[in-house]
Order: sequence, then C-alpha cells, then structure tokens
Amino acid sequence: MPFLDLSFTKLLVLAVIAVVIFGPDQLPKLATQAGRALRELRRMADGARSELREGLGPEFADFDFNDLNPRQFVRKHLLEDSDGEEPVPPLTEDVTAPARLPPGETPPYDAEAT
Repeated sequence: MPFLDLSFTKLLVLAVIAVVIFGPDQLPKLATQAGRALRELRRMADGARSELREGLGPEFADFDFNDLNPRQFVRKHLLEDSDGEEPVPPLTEDVTAPARLPPGETPPYDAEAT
C-alpha cells in the first residue's frame, strides 16, 4: 500500500515514541488490544463481503471486489484491450468543430436559455 510506506527506521521511531508515551508496562496490553481490533475489523469486512456476494446472487459469483477500485476499473475497462474484440477505430472527423450553418440561416434562439 503506497500510503503505508514505512521503512525500518520509521517503525523504530514509532516504537520509541510509543514506549515513551505509554510506558513499557502498558505497551504489551495495547499491542494485544490493537491485534484484537484488527482481527475484528477483518472479520467484519469478510462478513460484509460474503453478505454482499450472497445478496448479489449467483449471476455475480465471479465478481471481483478489486473492480470497485476506480484505478482498477479504468485500467480494466478503458485502457486494456477488450476480450478479443476488434479495437474501435479512431474518429476521422473533427468532432470539436461546431457545425456550420448555411449562408443566410440564423442559429436557433432560446429566450429561456439566455
């Protein structure tokens, strides 16, 4: 995970700060409580994931929760080639240029829009 880029020195500094703040006698209790909390969070996340799978039904049995990550979604659906299909050809006309009116014709006017 990029946001948890912890090196050995950073972990060592965090450990020293924890010993100074909580004391050496309270640190094992806090580590045990933190481990229990992490296990409980993982259990809750696994339970929610399994409930969601059950709720979606058998047609979504191959659903990958990593597809919900926006970065993965864009990479999978927009950047990679589709499943053996021919690639969509690029546009040949300039779609950014406005359509030209014939000489003498006035553009439509919408009084509510202006």
